[in-house]
Amino acid sequence: MDNATIRRILDDSKTIAMVGLSGNWYRPSYFAAKYLLERGYNVVPVNPNYKEILGQKCYPNLESIPGKVDVVDLFQKVEQVPQFVQPAIDMGARVLWLQLGIVHEEAAAQAREAGLDVVMDRCMKIEYARLFGGLNWAGVNTGIISAKRPRRLP
Repeated sequence: MDNATIRRILDDSKTIAMVGLSGNWYRPSYFAAKYLLERGYNVVPVNPNYKEILGQKCYPNLESIPGKVDVVDLFQKVEQVPQFVQPAIDMGARVLWLQLGIVHEEAAAQAREAGLDVVMDRCMKIEYARLFGGLNWAGVNTGIISAKRPRRLP
């Protein structure tokens, strides 16, 4: 995906449902959510194991989120991705975002067919810092968050 499209997505999006957001401060999802909250995004945690993360009410699934969501950001194992595509479509999300290391072509095709933009194998935090952080983003794209190669399914 080209920089202009990612920039447009980040500019146009206000509310991000983070599926699999962890309440553990040392997890990549926690870092990403904290960073995006600090930049003015509304982050909606989706994780049935928590009532609240980073001061935000947590929801057990996408279907239970009230209101509009622009981006469904998945911190999930690649084999879990397909189960979130239809709920993302049904809730009117405009973007399906698969985090670093996650590529699922079949799920991406289903989302695109429904009119969603799809970003795979990228981190919103890293992309925001890279595109909007100027020269101060050194070190965020180090591969530390995920040194593994993308996991792919059809």
